[in-house]
Amino acid sequence: MIANNLKPYQPTHPGEVLKDELEFRGITQRGLARKLGISYSALNEVLNGKRALNTELAMLLAAALDIDAAPLLVMQSEYDMLMAERDESFMARLKAIRRVAAIL
Repeated sequence: MIANNLKPYQPTHPGEVLKDELEFRGITQRGLARKLGISYSALNEVLNGKRALNTELAMLLAAALDIDAAPLLVMQSEYDMLMAERDESFMARLKAIRRVAAIL
């Protein structure tokens, strides 16, 4: 296996990074959710990796924390790809589609 093709054993959800950032800055989830105009539960689910980070929330967080939204969205995309690759039923479905496409 080529080193550039290695994939992390445990993918990192952008919520983990954001959660650490909030803790480092001493910002509460409830306070930030209030300032962003979103529910505490929505923010909490993203920070705990139970919900995907969408573009709008990434941009709101970027404005509030003075960070760049793009790397967070790339991280979410990579996380989603890794999780999809680990989903056996999805990969079987993908394999079946590839077989059909090869015939066409």
